Amino acid sequence: MAMRFLSLQSHVAYGYVGNRAATFPLQRLGHEVWAVNTVEFSNHTGYGAWRGRTAPADQVAEIVQGIEALGLLPSCNALLTGYVGDAALADVVLDTARRVRTANPDAIWCCDPVLGDVDTGIYVKPGIDAFFRDRAIPAADLVTPNHFELEHLTERKVSTMDEALAAARSLLAGANGNGPQLALITSLRRGDAPANRIEMVAVGRHEAWRVATPLVGFEIAPNGTGDAVAALFTAHWLDGRDVAAALGRAASSIFAVLETTRALGERELQLVAAQDRMVAPARCFAAERI
Repeated sequence: MAMRFLSLQSHVAYGYVGNRAATFPLQRLGHEVWAVNTVEFSNHTGYGAWRGRTAPADQVAEIVQGIEALGLLPSCNALLTGYVGDAALADVVLDTARRVRTANPDAIWCCDPVLGDVDTGIYVKPGIDAFFRDRAIPAADLVTPNHFELEHLTERKVSTMDEALAAARSLLAGANGNGPQLALITSLRRGDAPANRIEMVAVGRHEAWRVATPLVGFEIAPNGTGDAVAALFTAHWLDGRDVAAALGRAASSIFAVLETTRALGERELQLVAAQDRMVAPARCFAAERI
């Protein structure tokens, strides 16, 4: 089923993070994406130097309002939000979610709380973590932190599966138990698992599922993997509401992309080169209930 996504994320001219990592995979699956860029950079910040600037909050708001004025929001199936370059954009993100849900109460909000990673630490401006923790995540339907973000947001050390499940469920609690329906840990490296494996874990309030894939090694790991995973999982989850199937399909697709990226010796995700493998992976990994 073809769906429509409104995606508020970063944009880079070179490379694949944010909207550049989310848009093409969704389009390749046959979905429409209305990409609204929260930053315009030459490249992602992992290179240490970049040019460009954060989009003014009023500009982002006006673009969303323009989409709304076309009468498109009632047909929006999902809102994707990721990198927020400046705290001034926080209210715009929340207002966009309100507008989408008012127009289509069945639309879901996937909030990717982009803060940093294990090899970089925090790479967003002060105040962004508090925005995600206190305002965005409690209002979202699906939240997709990586291992580092899960620990930072919950102020918990996550070294075992039990600790991962407890931390993820603390994000689901929200105010009066009305937090997100689901948390997807997009990368989990726990001490009680084989070192050559990496896991993705989907956690609901009463159920959880995991999928493990071989760890694809890189001298410098590509950025944008979590952005692509969040988009792929959201699309697959909407298409049938089968968490296990969505988890397995997303993991299989990103593994194929990472294998291609390593084979080509590239630093950036090779989404275009791997597009056919992404849609029909040679290796399929099934999720299991835990």
